[in-house]
Amino acid sequence: MRRPGAVRQRRRTEVAGWLFVSPATLLFLIFIAGPFVFAIGLALFKWDLLTDPVFIGLDNFVKLFTDPILPRVLANTFVFAFASIVTHIVLGLLLAIAVNRVVNRYLSYFLRVAVFFPFLISWAAVSLLWKYVLDPTFGFVSQYAAMIGIDTPNFFTDPSWALPAIIFIDLWHTLGFTFIIMLAGLQTVSPELIEAARTDGANSWQVFWKVTLPLMSPTMFFAMIITFIGAFQVFEPIQIITKGGPQNSTTTIVMYLYEKGFQSFQMGYAAAVAILVFLIVMGVTLLQFWGRKKWVFEA
Repeated sequence: MRRPGAVRQRRRTEVAGWLFVSPATLLFLIFIAGPFVFAIGLALFKWDLLTDPVFIGLDNFVKLFTDPILPRVLANTFVFAFASIVTHIVLGLLLAIAVNRVVNRYLSYFLRVAVFFPFLISWAAVSLLWKYVLDPTFGFVSQYAAMIGIDTPNFFTDPSWALPAIIFIDLWHTLGFTFIIMLAGLQTVSPELIEAARTDGANSWQVFWKVTLPLMSPTMFFAMIITFIGAFQVFEPIQIITKGGPQNSTTTIVMYLYEKGFQSFQMGYAAAVAILVFLIVMGVTLLQFWGRKKWVFEA
């Protein structure tokens, strides 16, 4: 039989635990669970923010399959996300390896700050900066290219160049975050394992491919997840620089959601698009977790 004092102590511990988690739980309910449930309900209505909402059932979800613009928007988004993952992982890892090999401590600190610094700048400032830099009339890229006889395209009005330009700007702005993740992962690789591989006769490439890369795979997996989620929700540079143009060549799914909800005032359909975004991100993330067993090294 339990003593009354022990029962009271256990209850106090449980209450203290709930008090500690209550702020996070409250924030989750207000800013994540609540809006998600509201979006599901809103997707069942036709509402323009001005008149009373009209219940239309699943019509907004059916419209997703007949929308002629949505396939192009999804294609743009997946191209952007795939390009972001490849460039961030490859360049972030190479930069991390290069900086990690710098012996001078002060030079190493300087390089880390230099690579990470663009990530600290707001998207608005970055977008306006590159919109000016790549301007075909006033931008110094076009001016210096003309001095050596090279004609540069109009990056933001040419459908063939607009999305690659946005991908490059996103890489410049956010590569520092991936770089820091990779650098942290590199510093967890045991020097003893690398030294043992070299003692056994492995060259630099074999050490990287057989030792460093497998041990870095959990860090790379985390970076892939974070990069995909962030890239799939890109909005600020597109809204500021191209507004989805030209000819919808840079319109991503979140940009399309914004247009439908706050420009066309199709709030119900915008909510259906938001749910589609959630399902795609969740599905791709689960697929990545399923595939991790085939390439992520578990120590």
